[in-house]
Amino acid sequence: MAAVVVAAALGLGFAACGSDAGSAGSSDTEAARTDTSPAPIGGASALPDADLASIVHMREEEKLARDVYIALGDQWELAIFDNIANAEVQHMDAVATLLDRYDIADPAGATAPGEFTDPDLQVLYDELIEQGSTSLIDALTVGATIEDLDIADLRSSVTSATDVQAVWDSLERGSRNHLRAFTAQLEQRGESYLPQYISQADYDDILASGTETGRTS
Repeated sequence: MAAVVVAAALGLGFAACGSDAGSAGSSDTEAARTDTSPAPIGGASALPDADLASIVHMREEEKLARDVYIALGDQWELAIFDNIANAEVQHMDAVATLLDRYDIADPAGATAPGEFTDPDLQVLYDELIEQGSTSLIDALTVGATIEDLDIADLRSSVTSATDVQAVWDSLERGSRNHLRAFTAQLEQRGESYLPQYISQADYDDILASGTETGRTS
């Protein structure tokens, strides 16, 4: 079946586990293993256009998170960026399983680090790199912002397709862990993060709970 190129666009966002700076928790590893059941008959036609667009967008969104963290890790040489960049690779792989299953063209398959087929994501990447290069505090704030927006985007992409939702649930769990990690790094330096996309109540609930683990199937 010919690959399906999805033209529908969702809002800008990021996806992204461990709650400390030294490790990315086990839920990232599990995300890459999420739901390996056979592809349903019908390929891309088995999903509504909104779900297809969401899968395409989340693939590049995870790449954006990975590429930003690699670039900031190279500049600031802080372990949290390298660790969470590795977790984002696993998140990219989890979304790639959906691309393969539903025979959808991969928007990130032939792009170099820092390059995106979505022009809005390209602009956003450039802006985040500029902001994160200003100071370490700004770099950590960029990390928290990415995870904040990722959580909001994943929650807005709820679907009735159980396999797709299983991946989104796993990625959101990872993003909550990443948000805790970046917030902890900021607090160690006497700074705080003000949520921009999720509510203050949701943010407080995330920080009040511990590192999340577990496998979604």
